[in-house]
Amino acid sequence: MAKALLGHVNHDARTPSVLAVENSRLRRRVADLESLVLRLQADNDRLAAAVRETRVAEDLQPA
Repeated sequence: MAKALLGHVNHDARTPSVLAVENSRLRRRVADLESLVLRLQADNDRLAAAVRETRVAEDLQPA
């Protein structure tokens, strides 16, 4: 029964250096994704402003 209980517990046998490398990689990936989100938000804001300008210009056209 002890083996069954120990098998159930998540035991990570990886060395601390492997975990440190993986942690670094994940932090880098998070930073990359955060910069991507900021870039996409800026693109979205720019496109939304262009749409608003187009609508205002169309509204000012004589009928």
